[in-house]
Amino acid sequence: MNSQADSFGEPPGKRWRPKANPWLIAIVVAMAAFMEVLDTSIANVALPHIAGNLSASNDESTWILTSYLASNAIVLPMTGWFAGLFGRKRFFMICLVLFTLSSLLCGIAPNLGTIIIFRVLQGAGGGGLQPMAQAILADTFPPEERGVAFALYGITSVFGPTIGPTLGGWITDNYSWRWIFFINLPVGIVALFLIYRLVEDPPWARVAKGAGVRIDYIGVALLTIGIAALQVVLDKGQEDDWFGSHFILTLTVIAVVALVALVIWEWFQKDPVIDVRLFRNFNYLGSNLMMFNLGVVLFSSIVLLPQFLQNYLGYEAQSAGLVLSAGGIVLLVMMPVVGILSSKVQARYLISFGWLVLAWSLYYTTQHLSLQISFRTASYLRVLQAIGLPFLFVPISLAVYVGMPPEKNNTIAGMVNFMRNIGSSFGTSMVTTLTARRAQVHQAYLVSNTSPGHLPFNQVLHALAMRLTEAGMSVTTATHQAYARLYRTVRDQASALAYVDTYAILAIGAAIMFLLSFALRRNQPGAGEVAVG
Repeated sequence: MNSQADSFGEPPGKRWRPKANPWLIAIVVAMAAFMEVLDTSIANVALPHIAGNLSASNDESTWILTSYLASNAIVLPMTGWFAGLFGRKRFFMICLVLFTLSSLLCGIAPNLGTIIIFRVLQGAGGGGLQPMAQAILADTFPPEERGVAFALYGITSVFGPTIGPTLGGWITDNYSWRWIFFINLPVGIVALFLIYRLVEDPPWARVAKGAGVRIDYIGVALLTIGIAALQVVLDKGQEDDWFGSHFILTLTVIAVVALVALVIWEWFQKDPVIDVRLFRNFNYLGSNLMMFNLGVVLFSSIVLLPQFLQNYLGYEAQSAGLVLSAGGIVLLVMMPVVGILSSKVQARYLISFGWLVLAWSLYYTTQHLSLQISFRTASYLRVLQAIGLPFLFVPISLAVYVGMPPEKNNTIAGMVNFMRNIGSSFGTSMVTTLTARRAQVHQAYLVSNTSPGHLPFNQVLHALAMRLTEAGMSVTTATHQAYARLYRTVRDQASALAYVDTYAILAIGAAIMFLLSFALRRNQPGAGEVAVG
């Protein structure tokens, strides 16, 4: 790599600058991205209300989430190709129109079938918003300012899922589930107008737009089939007992065959829908792997703690969501700080620090998570977990561009966002399965110590039955009640240990990423130059 070229492959002194204020552009595109990220989680808590209102079962209503995630995942890796075909600004506006219009249609949907169709359209439109926002920021800001710009974008990506469940629960409880879709309308309309007025394509994007781009029909078909099948497997696997289900097994085979065939096919295409050859660059490969793991940890932690508080400590959805809010405040404060640090410190050092802090905080959680945990302690644990996230999101978003030419910015942004989103789906499925399976293991072990011949168990059982008898129950009823309450205690304790195990596994994954971070290439902060080593 020429030492005179910056980390995005741009010759010094020849940078294109937009006519509008870059920070105004950043706010506008971040607003559009935030709206989409929020929609990935805001509907979760409203599913029971939607199912009841549309005369559907709870299992059927989960397709409202699955359909959105599947179409979103299909579009994400294709965004670079679409941007080259239509032009980035035009494609961004098309996605925004589709997302906003389908939000309206979701809000007025009369039955489950129509809302699923409209959610597919909404996911397809939303799939282009995040990567195009990131690509626009990469081209709008010079290297020394990209860290702060990506910090603004990062706030939308990690703060949206944090407040989504709380906001969705509040809207559903106080108004109607339909308003979780209607709130997108004013934001989408304003964002569309401002993007039309402020955003412009850089010269290399204008030159490349539609120039000799052929439609890769086979690539599009393989990608659509593979990602759709994979997303359904991840979303429905635990519910259907994974490979014990012929449906899940069949979709798994389809996903593997289609995705392997996709990689082989795209490798030899002149105009691939996904440029898999970019993965020959280790920095690009390593950064995408880290972003995948960041998605795993981010969404796993968002799911685990509120789920634990609701299922075993009796928290309401809104109260459990408030536990996450303290971590959200930390993200808001730390993201700009890390953005500034990224212009002074090498990205790989910030990344290694972030993984180290995250690994330690997850391990610390295993030492303090219990059925006696207080609201204050739970919030404190979430704050500790949130501290490391900004040190990962912003520097990884910078590191993935090191040594890459600027005309690949759209493709890079699409892939790195895809990796984070598919990591989120994988992480959610993984922790759901782990907590269920580890709970069974721990319950089997604990039950072995609750046999009638076990003296401590008999003493506890007798004491509990005596207290219930004194409260007015008959001896027989009191004994049955004592057995039932002790069984529930064993079950809850087994589940709590399962959550501890899951946090421990996440901590190990973060520790492995800490070691990998030192293999990334050095960048020269503030100048954007690449130093080999």
